Amino acid sequence: MLKRHLLKTISYRVIGTVTTVSTIYFLGGDIKLASLIGIGELLVKPVLYLIHERVWYNWIKIGRNK
Repeated sequence: MLKRHLLKTISYRVIGTVTTVSTIYFLGGDIKLASLIGIGELLVKPVLYLIHERVWYNWIKIGRNK
């Protein structure tokens, strides 16, 4: 199950980072700034998401069958 969570984390982050970089570029027109912010979030957010996913999988029982 950890492999699935890791792959899900990576695919989600790719979508999120492309969205962030595109939005910042569209609003500000500066590809360098957009790329730096995208790289920053690409390094931090996967770790946060994976921790969140594992907490829900291991300890949050809402909506799970017994």
